[in-house]
Amino acid sequence: MRVLHIITGLGVGGAEQQLRLLLRHLPVDGEVVTLTEPGPVAAGLTADGVRVTHLGMRGNRDLSALPRLVRLIRDGGYDLVHTHLYRACLYGRIAARTAGVRAVVATEHSLGDTRIEGRPLTPGVRALYLAGERLGSTTVAVSPTVAARLRRWGVPARRITVVPNGIELDRFRFDPERRLRTRRRLGLPEGAYVVGGVGRLVPGKRFDVLVRALARLPRDGHLLLVGGGPEEHLLRRTAREAGVADRVLFTGERPALPDGSPGPDLPSLLCAMDVLAAPSPQEAFGLAAVEGLAAGLPVLYASCPAIEDLPPDAAPAARRVSGGAAGFADALAGVRAAGPPPRDPPEAARHYCVTRSAARLADVYAAALTSVPYPASALQGVSSA
Repeated sequence: MRVLHIITGLGVGGAEQQLRLLLRHLPVDGEVVTLTEPGPVAAGLTADGVRVTHLGMRGNRDLSALPRLVRLIRDGGYDLVHTHLYRACLYGRIAARTAGVRAVVATEHSLGDTRIEGRPLTPGVRALYLAGERLGSTTVAVSPTVAARLRRWGVPARRITVVPNGIELDRFRFDPERRLRTRRRLGLPEGAYVVGGVGRLVPGKRFDVLVRALARLPRDGHLLLVGGGPEEHLLRRTAREAGVADRVLFTGERPALPDGSPGPDLPSLLCAMDVLAAPSPQEAFGLAAVEGLAAGLPVLYASCPAIEDLPPDAAPAARRVSGGAAGFADALAGVRAAGPPPRDPPEAARHYCVTRSAARLADVYAAALTSVPYPASALQGVSSA
């Protein structure tokens, strides 16, 4: 089976990294087209031996990209097209159907209650989304919570299936020696209590809540923010105004040490933390929280379907927090007072094994390929993004 994955961009993000991870485990021949931004994940895919093509799309309304994408799909002779993220799902579904591909699967990575990939869910966005969705065979939701949102939007339940994000559990397993080594490399003081946050530094992640919460904690508390993004300068300013700039450490998207050499990878950074905090009020899954659980960390979150969709005893060290900076400060103080956990991954982390997710996705592909071909007439009326 030859599968073409179409994604909006390949910068550092949860959907982008999840695609790379799945391609390592899917039992199919996969290639990738990125509409824009062939960033670090594109380089990683290439290193994995995956062919990556950059379409060079200039913006949401760059309709000249559509015929180029159609030709690429036709020339590739793919059995199935799999799209990821809003723009790629719209253009990719239209191009795949125009090219005559029988099966088109789309994964919905980022649908919140009021936003999708950071953009407000206006009536226009919803109408365009639903028009494009009708061109697909199946829409994959990364959590039951996202599946319920899709149904409320008007996507027929029969066209929705849940395939959760996955992780390589052993990669995140806690190692005390790696913890000590990573803390030394980062210059963290001995005995520091380290609160971690992982994700893109964008407004929706609300990492400013953690900066302000840190100001309410004892002086030996530090905040380690793993990720990069446009909000970094604002977060640095917030840290200065709160008087905690010397206790907030930013790693950037690709962690590096002061001398420019590569810094610790994400599992090592999680080892260095004492607790993971995720203050984002809207999540479609909550991958960082699951990775934190896999590292044996207590996890405090404002929204995390990956945890909330499971029984409460699946993640006993995870807790939902409300109340902004004050609420997170109180919760962090409570976690610290409880003492260090054993750092063993709970059932919730084992539930999201990537091999299981890849096997389920392969079943989705097989089902899509055996369905009735989609009528070309359905393309009428869907022509812009």
